[in-house]
Amino acid sequence: MPAAPTLLHHVSLRSYNTFGIDAQARLFAAFASVEELQALLRLPEVQQTEKLVLGGGSNLLFTRDFDGVVLKNEIRGLDLLPGEDDRTALLRAGAGESWHGVVEYALGQGLSGLENLSLIPGTVGAAPLQNIGAYGVELKDAFDHLEAVEISSGQLRAFSHEECGFGYRESVFKGPLKNQYIVTGVVLRLRREHRPNVSYGAIRTTLEEMGISADEPTPQQVSQAVISIRRSKLPDPAQIGNAGSFFKNPEVSQHKFEELKARFPDLPGYPVPGGVKVPAGWLIEQCGWKGHRAGPGGNYGVHAHQALVLVNHGGATGAEVRALAEEIMASVREKFGIELHPEVNIL
Repeated sequence: MPAAPTLLHHVSLRSYNTFGIDAQARLFAAFASVEELQALLRLPEVQQTEKLVLGGGSNLLFTRDFDGVVLKNEIRGLDLLPGEDDRTALLRAGAGESWHGVVEYALGQGLSGLENLSLIPGTVGAAPLQNIGAYGVELKDAFDHLEAVEISSGQLRAFSHEECGFGYRESVFKGPLKNQYIVTGVVLRLRREHRPNVSYGAIRTTLEEMGISADEPTPQQVSQAVISIRRSKLPDPAQIGNAGSFFKNPEVSQHKFEELKARFPDLPGYPVPGGVKVPAGWLIEQCGWKGHRAGPGGNYGVHAHQALVLVNHGGATGAEVRALAEEIMASVREKFGIELHPEVNIL
């Protein structure tokens, strides 16, 4: 039976979250295998306290110190598994792998299905928890199954696509099974044949600006276009503290959308089952928040190029950022009658 990794006391989490918030963990340990995780979960100090699993820390806002144990997932590994036919392949990725690293690996193997999800920050283990998505593609579109350890028993089990209960930025792990399992590996079903998805956002026009035909781009070219778009819109967390899109894009009924469209003719919308998805960034920008700065010296606020992104220019507290988010939500509610919900996990 392997020994548990060392438990550290009173560890700053500033370098473990992309917002750069200087919260502190009472206890902290990193694990690099299922066996190390199981050994940690057997420790009385771990069993008896609140647990937080950290990957890349790119979807978190700390508003306080964490009076429990932070478990840093560093399980690595990329393995190609045979698919059931010659048109697909299975890629198994350790939960601690960088998500974008997995996308690059898949492209290097001539596999498609992940290119629209290029440059999304964070690790593989977090991807299924919130069913990450971008530019018309979601993780569930390429998902086969995952492996996870049950916190209470230490048992490893598999979850099928259906068992994960995927929805828009949702899964069973954010609902009925929240805080009950730790993802250790994800298996993706990828295509050897390419069917480019360039209909969403600015992918088509970006490809054309790059001198590439938008009718039959390669997976690598679609990835390059997505990377170009993301870099033009979203700040690099290494330069400005942020967690990417702070809010989910709300969905409204067709009737509500038509009602709003009559009042705001420029309101964009994308049909989804049961209604219309409205870009949260557009709503926030219409309320005048884009580029807003607050706090001493304007040390936090809303990104100048993308109103969906809240930023820490340096020295902000998580409580300040949360208060700003609540102000934004209230203004959108008042102007449009639409309730915004954070995509970021607030602790």
